[in-house]
Amino acid sequence: MLRHNYIGTEHLLLGLLREEEGLAARVLESLGVTIDEVRVMVRTVVGEGDEAVPGQIPFTPKAKQSLELALREALSLGHNHIGTEHLLLGLVRRGESVGVEILGMLGASAEVVHEEVIRMLSGPGRIPRQRPPVPPPPRRRALPPVALLVAGWLLFAVALGVGVLIGWAIWS
Repeated sequence: MLRHNYIGTEHLLLGLLREEEGLAARVLESLGVTIDEVRVMVRTVVGEGDEAVPGQIPFTPKAKQSLELALREALSLGHNHIGTEHLLLGLVRRGESVGVEILGMLGASAEVVHEEVIRMLSGPGRIPRQRPPVPPPPRRRALPPVALLVAGWLLFAVALGVGVLIGWAIWS
């Protein structure tokens, strides 16, 4: 519709809003971000292209990175799929992009968006899934100083005895 010859983070944001059934659209709606406002902001910030581009339209490096970060977000949450919520988290995690700039202009900072996604993912009365804590390594019991001293003398005596035996075998 905007006749751009690329797909940027602003287009990802518009796509997330168009997918009304997705969690990302519900998060953005709860923050007061609408598709019409975003479209107006894209036209204001970026403008419109000259003519529609036929065929495949390439992603910008920032859009590609946002998509890669969506995978990391899904994995970090323990999910085995990438949903619109992960795409939105990847978008705001990327930071410094037209999409995030537009969200900020509409009063939805990256931190607020992130917190709202996590809140909605956790649902009412649920705690967000976190990795279980790693137990500390078992503590080793230290020997009393007297036991260490005795063990040291015993090792010395054995080494001395072996040395004497080897010396005796060589000289005899």
